[in-house]
Amino acid sequence: MIWYFLYPFRGTTEAPVLDSNHPLRSFFARYGRYAASHVLSTLLISVAVAAILIYPFPFLYTTDFTNSASSLPRHVWTDAHILDDKTACEPDVIMRSIWIHGSYFQALDKDILLGALELQDQLLGPTIDFRPRQEPDSLELPTGTTKHLTLKQRDSLHVSNGLTNASWFFHSPLQYWSCSSDLIERDPHILATVNQRKNQPTSVNVTLRHSIVFSGKRFEDRQLVAADALVITLIHHRDSPVGSLWQERVQTLANTMAHKWKVIPPQDGRLSQLYEFQFRLMSKVDAILLGSAYSLVLIYFLFSLSKLRAVKSKVGLMVTVVAQIALAIISSFTICAIFKIDLSKIPRLGYPVVVFSMSLENIFRLINSVILTPSEDSTSNRIGHAFGETAPIALASVAQNLLILYGLSRVVSPGVSAFCTFAAIAIVFDFFYLSTFFLTVLSVDVRRTELSDALAKASIRSNLLPHAGSTHQAWLDNMLQGKIAMSTRIAGTVVMVGFVLIAQWHFFENESVIKTLHNLLQIARNQDDLRSLQSRLLVEVHQARSPTSWLRLQDHETAREVINIIKPSAHSYTARVFDPYIFVLKGSDRMLSVQEPLFSPAIYDFVRHQLTPFFITTLVVTALVRLLMNYLLWDQLSEADDHNATQDSLLSVKTLHGHHLDVALLTASSDGHLVSVGLDRIIRVWNIKEGGCNYILGGDKTSPPALFPVLAICMEDEFHWLALLTVDRVLLWNLVDLRWGPSIKVEPYRHKPEVFFFGNDDDAAIPPIILVRRDGVITELRPGLGESSSYIIPEESVVASVSALAEKAFPPKIMASSREGQVRLITQEGNDWVSSAVKVGSPHFVREREFVSIQALPELSFFLITRSQTVDLVDSQTQRAIYTFKVDPILPKTLKAFHSRPRRMRCGSVALWSFTIAYLNAYTRDLVVQTYSPQNEDESLCFCDPESPSRKTCCPWRRAKETRRIIKNPGIWLALPSGIMVGVRKKTPQKQFTNDPCHPLPPSQFSGLRNRRQTLEPPTPTQHVHDDWEVWMFSHFGGKQDTWETAPLCVDAEDDGHLFVTHLGPMANVGSSSVVVGLSNVIKVITVGQERFETEDVTGPGSGVPAVSSRRRKGPSSLRARPPVPFKKCC
Repeated sequence: MIWYFLYPFRGTTEAPVLDSNHPLRSFFARYGRYAASHVLSTLLISVAVAAILIYPFPFLYTTDFTNSASSLPRHVWTDAHILDDKTACEPDVIMRSIWIHGSYFQALDKDILLGALELQDQLLGPTIDFRPRQEPDSLELPTGTTKHLTLKQRDSLHVSNGLTNASWFFHSPLQYWSCSSDLIERDPHILATVNQRKNQPTSVNVTLRHSIVFSGKRFEDRQLVAADALVITLIHHRDSPVGSLWQERVQTLANTMAHKWKVIPPQDGRLSQLYEFQFRLMSKVDAILLGSAYSLVLIYFLFSLSKLRAVKSKVGLMVTVVAQIALAIISSFTICAIFKIDLSKIPRLGYPVVVFSMSLENIFRLINSVILTPSEDSTSNRIGHAFGETAPIALASVAQNLLILYGLSRVVSPGVSAFCTFAAIAIVFDFFYLSTFFLTVLSVDVRRTELSDALAKASIRSNLLPHAGSTHQAWLDNMLQGKIAMSTRIAGTVVMVGFVLIAQWHFFENESVIKTLHNLLQIARNQDDLRSLQSRLLVEVHQARSPTSWLRLQDHETAREVINIIKPSAHSYTARVFDPYIFVLKGSDRMLSVQEPLFSPAIYDFVRHQLTPFFITTLVVTALVRLLMNYLLWDQLSEADDHNATQDSLLSVKTLHGHHLDVALLTASSDGHLVSVGLDRIIRVWNIKEGGCNYILGGDKTSPPALFPVLAICMEDEFHWLALLTVDRVLLWNLVDLRWGPSIKVEPYRHKPEVFFFGNDDDAAIPPIILVRRDGVITELRPGLGESSSYIIPEESVVASVSALAEKAFPPKIMASSREGQVRLITQEGNDWVSSAVKVGSPHFVREREFVSIQALPELSFFLITRSQTVDLVDSQTQRAIYTFKVDPILPKTLKAFHSRPRRMRCGSVALWSFTIAYLNAYTRDLVVQTYSPQNEDESLCFCDPESPSRKTCCPWRRAKETRRIIKNPGIWLALPSGIMVGVRKKTPQKQFTNDPCHPLPPSQFSGLRNRRQTLEPPTPTQHVHDDWEVWMFSHFGGKQDTWETAPLCVDAEDDGHLFVTHLGPMANVGSSSVVVGLSNVIKVITVGQERFETEDVTGPGSGVPAVSSRRRKGPSSLRARPPVPFKKCC
């Protein structure tokens, strides 16, 4: 809310984001990294604090109002507050009392009890065995001229004989002994009697609780052990003669009993004060309002949760949020009980809703900030960056709310003031548990598969910078579609202030708004006056409790019982309370013999009886949580390793040994299978997920003859078939059953095909295999039937480039280009193939006999047709180009494209959040990376016809924002399914990364580029020639900052065992975060972050979902979608 007040000075209502070098942000960022790296330690601290504060809770609270424990809130509004004397209302009753003191906290001595009984009988007449109820026909009512009452007249006016304007009743601690001096003298155990009869009712069913008949009580083990004053109270109506006689007689007693008692009359000035006592059950309106508040909070929570693309385990997040808020609430209740803060004045349902509304604001701000961090970064860095950005805002919100609550507590009634104190404590605890409990659980979930992938997906979308210039869609539509977050920056504060005002209004509901505001100011002044009055009384006779504070200690059960007597159908009553006459037995020692305890008596009882179980329980709970976390997260959490991992590179390189000569062919699958073919005529099948376990294919008697030469290999993920193309046949090997499948002959051909892949056929046990040769022959092989068919592309010419679409449930499509620059689309229809010419591109850019390369986009059903300086985006259905990209001169066959996960728009077209093409410049051989994204955050790049009208959420390609990056000396490279680019190159001392190919700049001069670890030094004289290869990684999906990192390919060249190498071998993707590359006779497995080798569709091609973490797992990942594939043997 403070940012709204500062709007005239700042020009915005957004919370400020501190500079990354600000000390406060740096402190919280360091703490966030520490908490994410030391999850167990941080979590155990929060668990220990929670155990320390939760364990005492049942011992400090009770529903029995007669003992020393704090009272739990119920479903009632109750309060006793002072009304202005100018209030135009007649009091319902008048209350008069006398307080009898002996020595300090010795009011239960028999002498004091007998003296108090004598005073009581002087004021009311004999009260021994007081039973005032009489038969209706035997009542004897006094006349108007009667100045003295007989006992029968006195009893006839008692409220038990009917409620009239002259009714009266009283309560006194002497009623424990039936107001009999003999019983008092014969009672050897005064304290035992007082504790046994604490629930004894009077003749009008008012319970003689200790709180209404004693003042200044001390408890041990929830038993009364001492009292400082006996309180005898008369309650009467305005016209009761008993009240008049009480007033006359008490003034007489002050003179006649002066030899025995020191009498302190009421202070000068006001002799009485108007109070209102309330006991109101929650009404239907209250229930509706609270129900609506909880419903809105729940709806907001579920709505925000559903729009969080970063959460896969939403139930886990809900449990975590509820647990955090519950811990904050219970911890706050415990602190309030320790410091004797009475929370019983407000209904219990009002306490959680305020904490929920304020806590959710900080929780979702933290989650959204984690989403906005670069997804390829380490978990600890992501958490540290997000917490460093959001914690200062949360801390400012906490400070703001504390100031607001302090100001409100000064002007509201005492019951609402106690609620303000509770809310302030809860806010502090909520921030503590957010910084410990929730932060560590979030860091664990980010590191786990369930949240890590989804966070990375959302970061691609969320990191698109908004454009402030235009709004193409209504704010409400955007919010409902989840494109912008529902702002809660002031929701918590509004709910908090609103509830405080509503609670205060409950105590002044019959008054106008102006009168209520006047009462708020009056309350503040009255509290100051009462504090000064109480201080004088305490100094004069050292009272343990003043009359005013004693009145406010009356629990709501007493108020309910009194209301049932004087106003049975009401929920409140007003009383004219006269200041008591205080009688102090002469010769008493009123010096403070012991110091008033600082904390509630229940605290001392807890320390005496529960301290040992308390410590043991806390230790056991902490140890159990530690063991549970070690068991559940054994393969993900290790504090020592995490600490070292935060200093590690995201890049890791592993070497696979198994060939004697150079590796010629590589193919891999998403579940970690790798097949390599070497010049040593060895075919090895590797399981990268199992640490590189491998076996040789074709080494047994069942193997078919003539495996070599192998011209091409491909792998099918769904049924785990491996296809090997030799000179005259195709061989099949099943990776699951470890058996050979049927082989099928092909026309002899000794050159590598242009395309060799598995097609789709739901009815076939083995999918068909399609190969396209350079001479324009397309061959379809059906191994299950032993059949093959061929098709010759019309207009015979040598194929220059070809790419294919093999979407599931759709016929395959092949687009090929010839050396003459012609492009044709060949589609399978039934058992035949149909060819058609594709004519796209502006005549201005199309040249005769120009080399044209083809790139398929399988997830989009589009092709890229690349010429020397243009790239056409072509729809495979309509064969029309929807957009032409302007590029630098492209080296043939070097273009690659990747994109974010596609989604379907309402208009039916495919849409993306980002699209990237990367290629080598034909002249400089630099890698050019061009990324396209929408101008506005609420838009998407749509693959619709540019001539058709577009929706508001569609960003036409002509308006797309282009970001260009240049990477010098890229070597060979691939893009991971996440969009992270990984390459291997020769080391060079030149600076490698620029924004502009004409004006290269050092990486340090880029805003938004984070060079995590760049190796630019020239090779040392001791370096071997074959040891100058390095791996590089580049991610442009960080939005505000890109990530660039390098690492040596050969950490220890002497132990690699590879042959002399001048050129790298084949390169292929494996899993979702790894690539493999042949380095002469060894295979290098390069992993970015953490690889899990999952087979379900989490990080498919172009998903923009890097499965990244800064540490390596200690145990094998579980394969979620399919069972692990067996292996024949390891060698």
